[in-house]
Amino acid sequence: MTTEAEAEILTRTGPGSAMGELMRQYWIPAAASGELVADGDPVRLMLLSEKLVAFRDSSGRVGVMDHRCPHRCASLFFGRNEEDGIRCVYHGWKFDVEGNCMDMANVPPAQDFKHKVKAKAYAARERAGVVWVFMGDQSNIPALPDIEATLTPDAEVNAVFIQRECSYLQSFEGSIDTSHAGFLHSDLAGRLNFDTASPDKRGDFIRQPEYEITETKCGTAYGAYHPTEDGGNYWRVAHFLFPFWTLSPTGPIDGHVAARAWVPMDDTHNMSVYFGVTRKRKAGTNRLAGGVANFTDFEPNTTDWFGRWRSAANAGNDYRIDRAKQRTESYSGIEGLILQDTMVTESMGGIADLPFEHLAPSDQMIAVTRRRMLQAADALAKSGARPPAADTPEDFFIARSGYFVAPRDANWLDAYCQRLNEARPERQIAFG
Repeated sequence: MTTEAEAEILTRTGPGSAMGELMRQYWIPAAASGELVADGDPVRLMLLSEKLVAFRDSSGRVGVMDHRCPHRCASLFFGRNEEDGIRCVYHGWKFDVEGNCMDMANVPPAQDFKHKVKAKAYAARERAGVVWVFMGDQSNIPALPDIEATLTPDAEVNAVFIQRECSYLQSFEGSIDTSHAGFLHSDLAGRLNFDTASPDKRGDFIRQPEYEITETKCGTAYGAYHPTEDGGNYWRVAHFLFPFWTLSPTGPIDGHVAARAWVPMDDTHNMSVYFGVTRKRKAGTNRLAGGVANFTDFEPNTTDWFGRWRSAANAGNDYRIDRAKQRTESYSGIEGLILQDTMVTESMGGIADLPFEHLAPSDQMIAVTRRRMLQAADALAKSGARPPAADTPEDFFIARSGYFVAPRDANWLDAYCQRLNEARPERQIAFG
């Protein structure tokens, strides 16, 4: 059982919190590159309960900084983005993307002290069509993580943002819970569009798998398995990657390249950032269809702190549940895999009451992952111990999710590595 004290650590991510400080040791995917136009409108970003403003300067560089002007705290969101900097409209102070004060328009030259003033700016990089932000020590900035789905050319990566009105924790834990798929994402007429050649079509397997779980250099991994009729084991492998990434087994492992970040905006809102490599899907392999389609539609984006990438189907309209379909066709009555997951996690409240839970054997991955996160946050807070893979971004490359069949007596991690090394021989991996 998760205690009240543990729940507080796991779900609080603002400045000064143990988990928030842990997350600040990693790069954070924060916005779509297309949201920022050179000399265009600044964009409000809420990250880890910090109110930030993002802009692209005249030269195409991205700046991300505290939205407050260091002069009198007026919001730089209303500033003028021009000539390689953002200028506060209150008194004309101007800052470049690194936070350096370029001009103090209301200060006489003889009294100018711009070299002593700096806006609180964070390092920003772009990869896979996404702006990444590093909110930790700006004098010790690591390389971006080698998460496979983010390493291919931008044209081959589909990056999708979706906001949820709940804690990041309950969102990402749903993504490493394989047993719910046979319930929440099923239909009542047997029309779930799994590949008919795959053992994964068996609902009893999805609902009641057996598990192997291991800690990795960059997080945790599970293998859910079921015997096949020909003497093998059918495996579904998933990963949690520090500090908030999940890789779910929704395709064959030799061609499924995807990852999702669950970025805390504040303690009761998170932004899901999905990276999917489109070219890796083999011809003839199935996508979920119909009532489990991976689809959502959005409200128009607004400029407020929580105005970006909001689902049009939401708690205000009961996620457009169709009770007639729930009785006859769909287990949940809600259209779309993403929306089904959103409904469940948001229904838990802004922050789920973790001590109220009764975890089952199928929740082993959740329990192990929570423990790993608590240990890492505690070690950082007490001794400054570096979190897993924070300084070794290459460690993330070991992770890919998906399903495969292996001999019954094969070690699942060895079989996993073998399948990945066959799929990407240019860069071999191994556990241990």
